[in-house]
Amino acid sequence: MEKTIREVTFEMLRKLDITTVFGNPGSTEETFLKDFPDDFRYIQTLQEASAVGAADGYAQAMKKVSLVNVHTSAGLSNAMSNILTAYMNKTPMIITAGNQTREMLLMEPWLTNIEPEMLPKPWVKWSYQPVRAEDVPAAFMRAYAIATQPPAGPVFLSIPLDDWDKPALPETPVIRTVSQRIAADPERLKEFADLINKAKNPVLIYGSSIVRGSGWEAGIALAEKLNIPVFAAPASERTPFPETHPLYAGGLPFAIQPLADKLAGHDVALIIGAPVFRYYPYVKGDYLPQGLQLLHITDDPSESARAPVGDSLLGDPVLAIGSLTELVKPHSTEIRNVAKPSHNMAPHPISSGDDPESSVLSALQLFKILRAVSPKETILLEESPSNLAELHTAWPIDTPDSYYTFASGSLGWNLPASVGVALAEKDKQSHRPVIAIIGDGSFQYSIQGLWSAAQHELPIVFIVPRNSEYGILKSFAVLEETPNVPGLELPGLDIVALAKGYGCVGIKAETEEQIIAACKDAFNRKGPTVIEVPIQPTIPPLI
Repeated sequence: MEKTIREVTFEMLRKLDITTVFGNPGSTEETFLKDFPDDFRYIQTLQEASAVGAADGYAQAMKKVSLVNVHTSAGLSNAMSNILTAYMNKTPMIITAGNQTREMLLMEPWLTNIEPEMLPKPWVKWSYQPVRAEDVPAAFMRAYAIATQPPAGPVFLSIPLDDWDKPALPETPVIRTVSQRIAADPERLKEFADLINKAKNPVLIYGSSIVRGSGWEAGIALAEKLNIPVFAAPASERTPFPETHPLYAGGLPFAIQPLADKLAGHDVALIIGAPVFRYYPYVKGDYLPQGLQLLHITDDPSESARAPVGDSLLGDPVLAIGSLTELVKPHSTEIRNVAKPSHNMAPHPISSGDDPESSVLSALQLFKILRAVSPKETILLEESPSNLAELHTAWPIDTPDSYYTFASGSLGWNLPASVGVALAEKDKQSHRPVIAIIGDGSFQYSIQGLWSAAQHELPIVFIVPRNSEYGILKSFAVLEETPNVPGLELPGLDIVALAKGYGCVGIKAETEEQIIAACKDAFNRKGPTVIEVPIQPTIPPLI
């Protein structure tokens, strides 16, 4: 019997182990979703940015490709902020959207994606609308290969709504496996090892690709053999090295001159699995201190090409670490205890604006309470840019895959991403607790994700530090000397009411005792809990 494009595509997705679809259905997608197979699962969100964020968290936690279905050009436009983040997170993801019937595309009817390949660029690795309906299954195979090959990332397929019921080609599309790792040039790797061995005061800089590639232990082994300090690269979205390790030196600053100052005194720096470098805000200066040679290992050619300084080596960061560990020599036999900032991976120190006499908790007090009451194995997601230093001070990360945030700086990722991470914990049956700390301003960007968490009874603990302002923007106003900027206050938000409106338990907690009690109940609850905590507003330093 002749099979349809839909039947063949779903068969292919089964073989690729992609049976969960994240989405928000639209009219042009219903032909794909009709007669939805019983062995597939549809994770509904109420807005497309939430669908992409949840799929991103799920893909990262499961370490596999995720599938998102959004609504033609309108839904794809809604999703763009989190597509940007997925691209910078290097998350393997296939994003699909319907398009109008092929017979009408020429006249550009209502809800047509007029230039489907153009719209999601530059934040996808590949963007395509198949020329023929018969090409749809093979396009999925190509999309899978591109999404998973290094550097991993999202891809986009636009599929006219009338394609799905058309007959497929007699031959079944070939399921192919593709390599997800590229070994480094051994001669270039030996050159890097020789430079490190000859250096008098070398330093390592680790990035998120190490933990994405399950290279936490390999990174520790290299650092311990060399016995040299390890920095986290600026604005790392994953923790690449245990922050409690004696060789950990903290996160590098987020600006040009402060970063160069931090590396002063070192003669060789090796950065692995991160860009050179993420900078913001602009602080003029030299990229590197005098006398420092920078070496860079990445699996991303564009990352290597755009680096303003440094000699690069293309290859899988974790494989490269394993080879380097065999080639390098220890720099001393005595175990070092490296000086590090108390704020760990955060790019700036703690604000000095807290009032110790206030009855309102400071951010640092809140985060210390949360770390103390949360189980040791808790997974932390963070989107509270005004309080990064306080959070990283109170909550050092000492196990892999325990910390997630967004590489892009585009707000609205962490709330739905926590849905994906919690869903993955459920699927893996590891059931690690998930806590998402999200500022009251950030909380509004993808708040629809609360509904998905409630519908799937995911036991996420959402903590909303309430400072009633965009504190981080007030910091930029100080740095950029722009007084009287409007729109930086956030009065009138009722976080508890919003949580309840989406089906979550909502609680306001103001004291240590109330927070502890609320968290203990939340960690034992079947579904999500949103805990609003008023905190003292502060203006954090940026450099």
